Amino acid sequence: MATTSKREIREIEAANASGDTPVVFIHGLWLLPSSWANWADLFRQAGYAPLTPDWPDDPDTIEAARAEPEILAGKSLRQIADHTTEVIKALDKKPALIGHSTGGLLAQMLAGRGLSAATVAIDPGIFRGVLPLPAATLRSAGPFLINPRTRGRALTLTFDQFRYSWANALDEKEARELYDRYHVAGSGLSLVQMGNANLNPRTEAQVDTKNPDRGPLLIIEGEKDHTVPWAIANASYKRQRRNPAVTEIVRMPNRGHALTIDHGWREVAQTALDFVTRFTPSGRATTTSVPRARDASADSGLPSGAPTEETGRTSGQ
Repeated sequence: MATTSKREIREIEAANASGDTPVVFIHGLWLLPSSWANWADLFRQAGYAPLTPDWPDDPDTIEAARAEPEILAGKSLRQIADHTTEVIKALDKKPALIGHSTGGLLAQMLAGRGLSAATVAIDPGIFRGVLPLPAATLRSAGPFLINPRTRGRALTLTFDQFRYSWANALDEKEARELYDRYHVAGSGLSLVQMGNANLNPRTEAQVDTKNPDRGPLLIIEGEKDHTVPWAIANASYKRQRRNPAVTEIVRMPNRGHALTIDHGWREVAQTALDFVTRFTPSGRATTTSVPRARDASADSGLPSGAPTEETGRTSGQ
């Protein structure tokens, strides 16, 4: 495990020693593993063993990432997926996978390799076969994608870009707090790989949606997301629901792309935890310390499991 950091090795050893089901949290562009700290604590309290692996060369701290942003450049989707696979294969138990944004795409890629006991993909990035490109996505990512130098760069969002693409559902004060606390540069290469997924037949942004060993999958989508709008998440769901395993999608009302780190993170995390608990054992029987999030179909007037145009939770079985 030469490429695995000391911090990752400590998490692997702790997970294996605990005997609990591991949950691997995969961050996306413009964040670091520390962005999952609240989620890791919640899942640990629920009896799971959380791990927050790096992308290759991730700095240890926000300050270090901002001091040397160029170290974050040039990371491909395959590199990140292979590194996370290395972490997963060092575990004694097959883990649940939870990923956000590009991490949501990576979680699906790894589930397609048969490496996941249950997967939650939150506002997941585009893979080949997911065709919609809404105007909001083009406004968020388009300026980067039309620049031929993007592939080799580490990309930093301005606050205005972050406010539009991540924090449009928040007030300016919280948006600024999140930007100052969490935002770091991201790999232009992985962004381009998602952006041209349907143009390049050899793209690394590919998911094996038909693997019968994929396991259960939940896609969580923020209703107001500008980076990954509903059209993209729903297209991903429609590709994935062909799989024989359980496949569901939930739309979180009034939430943007920052839904994993903003003031409402706990409702999203509880939705993910409820799904994971259905399919993987935890070290505790209940999670009564955290209020259960509402099923997204609750606002529709339909029974749980009935899809609606605005919100839905549907199953592949």
